Amino acid sequence: MYWRYLSDHIRQWSEKNYVQILFGARQTGKSTLLRSVFRDAALWIDLSDPAERTRYLAQPGAFSAECRALPTSDGPLTVVVDEAQTVPEIFNAVQSLYDGDPGRWRFVLCGSSSRKLRQSGANLLPGRSVYHHLHALTLSERPAAGALKEPGRIASLPDAQAPTSDSFPRVDLETRLAFGELPGIATAAETDRAKLLSSYTQIYLEEEIRREALVRDWGAFARFLPLAAAESGSEVNFSAVSRQAGVSVPTVKSYYALLEDMFIGFQVCAFSKSPRKYLLSTPRFYFFDLGVRHAAAGLEPGLPLVRTQPGKFFEQWVIQELWKRLGYLGRGCMYHYRTKGGVEIDCIIELDGVLTPIEIKWTERPDRHDVRHLIDFVRDHAPACTGGYLVCRCARPMQLDDNVVALPYQCL
Repeated sequence: MYWRYLSDHIRQWSEKNYVQILFGARQTGKSTLLRSVFRDAALWIDLSDPAERTRYLAQPGAFSAECRALPTSDGPLTVVVDEAQTVPEIFNAVQSLYDGDPGRWRFVLCGSSSRKLRQSGANLLPGRSVYHHLHALTLSERPAAGALKEPGRIASLPDAQAPTSDSFPRVDLETRLAFGELPGIATAAETDRAKLLSSYTQIYLEEEIRREALVRDWGAFARFLPLAAAESGSEVNFSAVSRQAGVSVPTVKSYYALLEDMFIGFQVCAFSKSPRKYLLSTPRFYFFDLGVRHAAAGLEPGLPLVRTQPGKFFEQWVIQELWKRLGYLGRGCMYHYRTKGGVEIDCIIELDGVLTPIEIKWTERPDRHDVRHLIDFVRDHAPACTGGYLVCRCARPMQLDDNVVALPYQCL
């Protein structure tokens, strides 16, 4: 198995007396990771299997009975439940078993959607569980081709260096922007990737939504999805999407919320802490992966597509990378910045009380003009902000101002 950043963390938590809950979008590698970490699990239940799922729905007590039937041992027995959200009663059973004999089992629950759990009021085991979110591949898991030997500078992850023999194959930037960062796509033949991504959106999204009855009108959602994908990275105009999809604004908002619940997208709020500027407050919405974004928008993923708007896709990729890092760090916030006068900064990271403004440009030859808004932001927000970055395609880091550095994307 290829190295994943969460592997060691999940392994370490398995030594402690907590239930582990692992969520993430489909095809991010959750099952593969867990099978690697818990090779000797005493019981593995896969609720993506329709027969298994039907059995546990029909027999709510079966899970507890099977766990209690496991032979006793000197240490705790690991029980893994994949796609646990499809049978919410499993969570109540886990609490009952855990509270009755905390040292006998180590439960690991895995899922790809939190919507049904919330709708059913499922028990998420407060005080008994630790939550993990597995993202698509990060830059440390899938290194850049010809990567510079320099540690990451922005929201860097501790211990984020893959063993050389276990990392995903290195890849160039345009390929990342064309096909995204899903593990299965990264390891597939390039000729197969576009078809696999198309199947991901057509089969997985429709299957998941229809099976769980997550929307009442599949046709309306099918009209909404390509619109949302096409607007990924933009400020959300609910009224415009509503008109084009032919549904109400509240319905559009519920569809965006559904994409977040299924880990297909995430929202970046507008920065609102500037004392001197009139700021816009509209959030931006991003798909979690560029390959999925392209396919969901009805476009064929590939290099020709990337070359039509490389700057747009590069900006989204950098935002996705930083969002994944903040997720793994478990702290920090991400914002976008835009004033009513039209001044924009692509991303602001707030981490441990420090503000870091970030501009993202496709250029290989950055200059001081490219960072004029960063210079102003650093000045206006001192002492919370001490410097900013321009992420671009320059060969090496470049000091463009006293407090602003142009950073090759490989050095993120």
